Order: sequence, then structure tokens, then C-alpha cells
Amino acid sequence: MQRMQPYLASLHGRLFLLNGRSWTVEDTARFVALTVGTGYLAACAGAWLSVLSDEQALLYIGLLLGFILPAAKWRDTAAKVERRKQDILLLLPEVISKLMLLLGAGETVQRALVRASERKDEKAASPLMVELRKANEAVRNGESFAAALETVSRRCAVQEVSLFTTTLLLNYRRGGDQLVLSLKELSYSLWEKRKSVARARGEEASSKLVFPLVGLFIVLMALVASPAILMMGG
Repeated sequence: MQRMQPYLASLHGRLFLLNGRSWTVEDTARFVALTVGTGYLAACAGAWLSVLSDEQALLYIGLLLGFILPAAKWRDTAAKVERRKQDILLLLPEVISKLMLLLGAGETVQRALVRASERKDEKAASPLMVELRKANEAVRNGESFAAALETVSRRCAVQEVSLFTTTLLLNYRRGGDQLVLSLKELSYSLWEKRKSVARARGEEASSKLVFPLVGLFIVLMALVASPAILMMGG
């Protein structure tokens, strides 16, 4: 595992993002051991079944699964990180819009950020909302507003969130129209990115429907063709 550390850095970074600050290098080592062990178990099972049934194809299937299962598990972490980023990008424009409304109504930046992060729907569990609530709690516990926002940027690890927090830090002391104007300029590009993410998710959902439909088509073809094939064999 020590020799593999340079190659596992990106994996550890993804797992750290997904599981929070409590995730350690040892946890990543256990994750790797579990995934590789699962693949090894599949390969061994295929080998034993091949010996017991005297069918060499089972050995190849077991070896294939021994490679595919760990690779799929590692790939799944990258997909979850990308999904997390998309969730943040989908919600960030809404947060900025609500923040602008509250600032326009005369709220202070810190109070507006607290109210903008308060949600009671399913989006309350979004990574962005969770990190904003943690930042508000840190400020209440005595941490500086700037340090709390920098922590949000680091934990989210999304460029657009970094732009948002930087905009707040550069303008929150001035407040008023200047901050609202800066947030408005940022929101334009973020709404466009939100549209792109929503479009990509729609295309992804439609592409996932293709495989079940193809499988169903093959099954139907087999059901329709099997009586004719049996009759010809008879």
C-alpha cells in the first residue's frame, strides 16, 4: 500500500470529498483492500467452479469479473464526485438569487447567508446546503466569517463555489448595491451552467433507458422465435 500511495492520491481525494473530514488514508487503504479482495474472491470462485464443472469458460468469466468489479467500484467514486459537483451547480444559482433578494431587502450578509441556507425540502441535504449550514454554525461559535467561507470553498472543491465565496469576501464589508451587482453578474453564468447540467442529466437518463429496452427486445425476440425453432428441430 505504501508503494501505491502516489497512484491512490486521486482516489483518496475523491473519497475524502464524499465522506468528509473524518475520512483518513487508512480508510482509503481499507477501501482498496475491500475492492481488490472482492475481485480476487470472484476470480477464485470462477477458478473453483471451472475445476468442479470442468468448464474452462467459467475460469475466464471469473478472471473477467475479478478485474471488472474493482474497476467498477473505483469508477463509481468518480461518478459520485461528478454527481456531487452537479448537485452543487444546480443549487448554487438558487442560493445566490435568494441571497440577492435578502440583501436587497436590507439584510446583512451573514444573516442573509443564514436564511439562504435554510431549507426544509429534499434539497436541504445537498452538499452545498450542508456546507453553508456548517459555515453558519462555525461563525456562531466564534470563527471569522472569512475563514468559514474559505472552508466552504475548500470542502465543496468546485470552482464556481470558490468564485461565489471570493465575491462575498471581496464585497461583504461594503455590502449594499455593490455586492448585489457582483452577485448578479456571477449568477448569469451560473444559470447557464445550471441549464447545461440539467440538459446533461436529461441525456444521461434517456441513454440509461436504452439498455433495458434493448434487453427487453432480445427477450421478446427469443420468446417469439423459440417456438418456430423448436418446431423446425422437431
